[in-house]
Amino acid sequence: MDRRLQSPNRESGSPANETPMWRASEAGASSVARQVRAIAQGSALFDPSQLLSGFPTGKSEREYSPNESIFLQGDPANAVFYIERGEVKLSVISKNGKQAIVDILGENAFFGEGCLAGEPIRVATAIALQRSTVIRLEKRALLGLFQRTPSVAEEFITQLASRNLRMQADLADHIFNSSEKRLARLLFNLAKSGKRPGLLGVIPRISQETLAEMVGTTRSRVSFFLNRFRDCGFISYDRSAIHVHRSLLNVLAREQAGDS
Repeated sequence: MDRRLQSPNRESGSPANETPMWRASEAGASSVARQVRAIAQGSALFDPSQLLSGFPTGKSEREYSPNESIFLQGDPANAVFYIERGEVKLSVISKNGKQAIVDILGENAFFGEGCLAGEPIRVATAIALQRSTVIRLEKRALLGLFQRTPSVAEEFITQLASRNLRMQADLADHIFNSSEKRLARLLFNLAKSGKRPGLLGVIPRISQETLAEMVGTTRSRVSFFLNRFRDCGFISYDRSAIHVHRSLLNVLAREQAGDS
């Protein structure tokens, strides 16, 4: 983490309308787990190797340094990108200069696909968060591959649909849920595959300011909630990563049951 996490007793508790998640009912946990698995499987079933191997021309690979721009908001939209290694942040900037983080994508993710729907310019900025290997697929060559191999096109569309489903859930999350629950869901979405029993995944180094921006709250609230999640055993962290435990998924399920 970029800053030392504050102890929970240095900040007041949650507002009255933010009931701690672990006090909600346990009903409905299996429903949420099924929804989570459905979204994850929708993207995991797609093997990008067939798509990438179908590009004799129109494909290029490049290494990006941390904080290096891949494309900027307003640039011509004429290619789709694939993250072979690393992590990429997508953000938008309003006319008055305010920035909002749209998504953080990891390995095996595609981005910039708006050009396939006729998007003439980029509506977001893409920046590498760490050293990343990104493959650029020209729009014209990609559309040609889809025409030659409809099965690849179908799998690619399924991949994008699962991501769109997650983004719709993220939007509903921002509209209806407390900042504590939004942070819990964000941690779940960002967690990489865990290899230890009970570990859902690991989030590489990310600042509290970035988490706060994505959740739509202050850094101090993020610090408070992270410490509370840690004290309850939902996460653990050090200076290099946040370790998200599977118990956090059960908490999200209980909270949804309490809201229904």
